[in-house]
Amino acid sequence: MLPLIAREELRQAIRDQSVIVVDTMPADYYAREHLPGARNIPGFPYEEAAGFTDEHAPVVVPDKSVPVVVYCANVPCRNSELVGARLAELGYADVRKYREGIEDWVSAGLPTEGTRAAVRPGPGAGSPG
Repeated sequence: MLPLIAREELRQAIRDQSVIVVDTMPADYYAREHLPGARNIPGFPYEEAAGFTDEHAPVVVPDKSVPVVVYCANVPCRNSELVGARLAELGYADVRKYREGIEDWVSAGLPTEGTRAAVRPGPGAGSPG
């Protein structure tokens, strides 16, 4: 099992641009909505996850020494574990998983990118009054 990263730590790492975030959902899901700055390596169908990772990783994450965070839809989703494990097998030095996935990110009101994305106010942001 991959080491985990919590939402707030990931949020800060995205802000600091200190990680490469990899969305492991199928390409059409990625196009609709993904975490800010995320890149895509599909992890579904499961039996093709390793092949997709082998094909996309050299372009999506060319530097194996850079910290990488993989995520998918939610806790039961296996895509991120499969892609992340394969990245580790390929020699990526620092691969962690945001286990709760994009559903958690969206439910926290955090912004996303893509065709369905919405800019949401951060937690604690209210309307001017």
